[in-house]
Amino acid sequence: MTVQHLPGRPRRCLVIGGGASGLAAALALCDAADAQSDPAPRFEVELIEAADRLGGAIETVRLDDYLVERGPDMFITDKPGGLDLCRRLGLEDQLVKTDPQFGGSLVVRAGRPVPVPESFQLLGTPKIRAVLTSPIFSWAGKLRMALEPLVGRSAQAGDESVGAFVRRRLGREALERLVQPLVGGIYTGDPERLSLAATLPRFIEMEREHGSLWQGLRARAADKEKATRGARYGLFVSLRNGLSQLVDAAQGALEGRCRIRLGTEVKTIKRIDGEGEFGVELSSGETIQADAVILAVSCKIASRLVSDLPGDLSARLGEIELASSVVVSTGHRLDQIEHPLDAYGLVVPRGEGRRVLAVSFASRKLAGRAPQGRVLLRTFVGGELQPELVELDDQELRALVLEELESLLGVRGDPELIDVARYREMMPQYNVGHLDRVETIERLVAQIPGLVLAGNSFRGVGLPDCIASGFEAAASLLDEQ
Repeated sequence: MTVQHLPGRPRRCLVIGGGASGLAAALALCDAADAQSDPAPRFEVELIEAADRLGGAIETVRLDDYLVERGPDMFITDKPGGLDLCRRLGLEDQLVKTDPQFGGSLVVRAGRPVPVPESFQLLGTPKIRAVLTSPIFSWAGKLRMALEPLVGRSAQAGDESVGAFVRRRLGREALERLVQPLVGGIYTGDPERLSLAATLPRFIEMEREHGSLWQGLRARAADKEKATRGARYGLFVSLRNGLSQLVDAAQGALEGRCRIRLGTEVKTIKRIDGEGEFGVELSSGETIQADAVILAVSCKIASRLVSDLPGDLSARLGEIELASSVVVSTGHRLDQIEHPLDAYGLVVPRGEGRRVLAVSFASRKLAGRAPQGRVLLRTFVGGELQPELVELDDQELRALVLEELESLLGVRGDPELIDVARYREMMPQYNVGHLDRVETIERLVAQIPGLVLAGNSFRGVGLPDCIASGFEAAASLLDEQ
C-alpha cells in the first residue's frame, strides 16, 4: 500500500527536525530530485525546525579566542555516515584529525587521574599486560580479568545488560572501576540497564565466535591493522572550524531547493482522509498538507506528534527513556593547572562519589580550539545516574564544575571563559529490550505509508548514526515510487 498522489505532481515531503538526521534526509531527497531525468521532481521538500537555527545538538560558537563546541566535537570514521555527508558537501579538505601530541584517556581512581590501560576498547583490550600493570585494579581484580578466556559462553537466550555481561566475563572491578565510566561517557546511562545488543553488539559476536573477549579483540586488532594501513583518516575527525561548518554547508546546499522554516513548532500530524495525505498542524494554527513526512526528532517529541494517528505508535515511542545532561566549557591559562593534561580526557566512575561524569580536554584533542598557552575543557554533568544535577541553575553549575576541576586536575583561579549548554531529554537510553521495542515501532510505522522516522532514538546515538538514519529515511521514501 502506498500514498496516493496525482500523476505528474511532485510528492510533497515535510522533514520535521533540522538536526543532523533531518538535514541528511532533506539533502538526499533534493539530490535525488536533481539527478532524475524527468523534468518534474519526485519530491517537493520542506524542512521545519522549532528552534531558530539548524543543527540540533551541533552548535559551534567562537567565544573570545576559543572555539567552543556546545554539542558533539568530533565523529568516528569507522561508520560511514559522517564522512559520506562531508564528501557530499565538498568538505573533505576541511577534515582535521586528533592532535598526535596527545592520546589516550584517564580515569579517576581513589581521587586521582590514572591512565586507562593501552588500547582498552570499552569492555577490554588485546594487550592484557596493560591491564596487569594498571593501578586501577587490585591483584584480585586483575586475576579475575586474566581468567576471562576460561569463562564459558552465555546460555542466556534473551537480551543482557552491559553490566551483567561485564561482571560475568571480567568481574565486578572491571565494571565498576573502568567500564561503567567509559560506557557512561558515551550513553550518559546506567550499564545495569543498558542493552548490550543495542549498544555494543560486537562484544556479543566476539563471545560467540571466539569464546573470549581477549581473543576476539586480538583478532580484530590484527584485522584492523591490515585494513587501516595507508588509511587517510584517523579513528576520530572533526572540521577545521567546528562541526557547525557541516550544518552551514548543508543549509547552503539546500537553499533554493528546499523551503526551510525556522522557529516553527509542529503541533500534531493527522491523516486527512484515512490513508492519503497528512495534515501537519503548526502551533500558529496553519495546517500543511503533505504526501510524506520524515520525523527526525526525539522519540518523546515524535510520540506527541503522532498521537492522533491510528495504532499504538505513540505509546511505543513513549517507552524509550531519555536522559538529560549539561556541558560546561571552561577556558584556562595552562599555568593555572597542575595536571599536565597529557591525554584527550578524563572519565569518572560512579563509585568515586564525584559530581561530574567526564572532562574532555578539548584543545588537546583538536588543535586550534584554544589560544596559545591556554586550554579548553568541557565538563559533563548529569546523565541517567545524576539527573538532579541538571536542575541546578547556571551559577550553581559553574561553582560545581570549578570545584571538581580543582580537586581532580588542580585547576586554580578564575577561568577566562565559562559557557553552560543544557541538553534536556536528548540522549535516548538503549535499555534492555531496546531492539525489540524498535522492531515493534518499525512494524507500526510500516502500517502508515508515507511516514518515516529518523534520529538517534533507534539504532545508534553517534553523529554518523544520525546522519545514516536520515539518508535511510530518504531512501525508504524514494523506494516507494
